[in-house]
Amino acid sequence: MSHIADLDGHLRRLRPPQARKVEIDLSDVTALDTAGAWLFHRTAKVFREGNAQAEFTGASESHRILLDEVARNDEPCDIEPPRRNFVIQILDRIGRGAASMWEQAVSITGFFGLILVVMARTIVQPKRLRVTSMVHHMEEAGWNAIPIVTLLTFLIGAVLAYQGSVQLRNFGAEVFTVDLIAISILREIGVLITAIIVAGRSGSAFTAQIGSMKVHEEVDAMQTLALDPIEMLVVPRVLALVFMLPLLVFGADLAGIAGGALVAWTSLGISPTMFLNRFLETTDLVQFWIGIIKAPFFAFLIAMVGCYEGLKVEGSAESVGQRTTQSVVESIFLVIIADALFSIFFVEIGW
Repeated sequence: MSHIADLDGHLRRLRPPQARKVEIDLSDVTALDTAGAWLFHRTAKVFREGNAQAEFTGASESHRILLDEVARNDEPCDIEPPRRNFVIQILDRIGRGAASMWEQAVSITGFFGLILVVMARTIVQPKRLRVTSMVHHMEEAGWNAIPIVTLLTFLIGAVLAYQGSVQLRNFGAEVFTVDLIAISILREIGVLITAIIVAGRSGSAFTAQIGSMKVHEEVDAMQTLALDPIEMLVVPRVLALVFMLPLLVFGADLAGIAGGALVAWTSLGISPTMFLNRFLETTDLVQFWIGIIKAPFFAFLIAMVGCYEGLKVEGSAESVGQRTTQSVVESIFLVIIADALFSIFFVEIGW
């Protein structure tokens, strides 16, 4: 086996001779394995395909047995691809997907518990908290995200006001456009759009950063130095996003309402003063707090999934890309599920 490449090259360069009979002398061969026997057999087979009679001479009894065994097993055949019922294939994919989702849910739940344990340890020993790292991620994930969050929510508020006014005009109830904007932006749209933007922007960044550290074995180096990656990498990012997302939601609410007010002014003739008076009359503070209360929970989910997928990277740039994509998809999925649960909860308690 150690010389298989050289031997294979030499034997392939041989040309079938013009003679009708070829003898392959094995009398000087002292040791023979299956790979070597196959090379001899294949060489003789090439000679035979050239209309020459090839045979082995000088082979020991054990070598002869091995050569015969290789020859008996040389039966190439076309392998038919497996044919499976289409319905069974669909059910198989659904089953595999369900099993994979269950395994992922169990793993993320365990990671969630691990983060809580490390956070509890940090509360008991505040000096363990990496404040500098947390402030850095507060700037990167929060402060630097303000322009894109406010711009998009401003435009969404404007679109929502325009579409709402078009429908309400059919009933002569354009003034209720203010109520529509206020409740939808404060209660649902502001926090949900902000969470989705942050998941695509900051959650994916967490995965890529930690994934790159995994590729370059920096996480392994931390563990070698008895440093906890959860404490060093995950907790600062989670806390940074938990602190900053409510502020981003607050800015998104203001931008969304401003966009709606602008459309109401230009399309409906509702002046900013009239808009503000109607807004204050019909909107209570509960609507605002519903959106703000959701924000820390959404932030925790986004940061947790981003860090989890980053730590699951397996030593290649391709894995980093795959995990980053999966991080965004899982974060948005969990945020929407959490938002649905919050909506049911708030309706049940009368908010």
